[in-house]
Amino acid sequence: MTWDAFPFFALPAALCWLIAGLLACRARPVHRLAIELPMLAGLVLFAAFIAAFWHTLARPPLRTMGETRLWYAFFLAAAGHLTWLRWRDGWLLLLTAVMATAFAAVDMLDPESHSIALMPALQSFFFVPHVVIYILAYALFGIAAFAALAQLWRQRTQPADTHLFAFMDEAAHIGFGFLVLGLLLGAVWAREAWGHYWAWDPKETLAFVTGAAYLIYIHLRAQGRTDKLVAWTLPVAFLLLLLGWLGTSLFPGAQGSLHLYS
Repeated sequence: MTWDAFPFFALPAALCWLIAGLLACRARPVHRLAIELPMLAGLVLFAAFIAAFWHTLARPPLRTMGETRLWYAFFLAAAGHLTWLRWRDGWLLLLTAVMATAFAAVDMLDPESHSIALMPALQSFFFVPHVVIYILAYALFGIAAFAALAQLWRQRTQPADTHLFAFMDEAAHIGFGFLVLGLLLGAVWAREAWGHYWAWDPKETLAFVTGAAYLIYIHLRAQGRTDKLVAWTLPVAFLLLLLGWLGTSLFPGAQGSLHLYS
């Protein structure tokens, strides 16, 4: 399985996700199976490509930026589905479907995959769980940021939506748990591979700053605050996250870092 086959999996998967999202947003309710079945079908198609691609590469498809986008699209759609099952917010399901489709589209245009071989440092037990857990946290934080933007839009003219804040809290708490777990796994992996737990390269520094930003949100919400400043914390934290994930190469100190996904 190569990137050439990706559109044959990604296009029908994205179509399934978008159909499910549109049905979930209908004013006239539809049976939940009409939403769940296309979502699950899309997830199975996408997962089948990841599994087959993994087998062809003979390594986890987690090395390059294009390969991490592949996982992010999958986790966005999966998190959107779970969110809909838990909260029944159709607009959020549609938004996650659109974003997952956008990331899949970028991979169709720029797959960005390189050689099969992994350098010795990446041939570690910690490689797969560290990266996968981080990408899962990124997906949850993305959904939390979308919900926060919706909250800010609502608060222009109305009081804060406590139901939406409850969802934001849940996504942020679970995402923060995954973020810390990924951080700890990365530190243990770094100790095993390079002899130290932390090197303060730009990616690690931004990971620390991002974690602190989400901890600020959690702290403010623990005080019961629902003002706009609290809601703004999630989009700002997500921008820091994207800078650390997609923008690491912009920092001179990151050249030669494994965190460049190259």
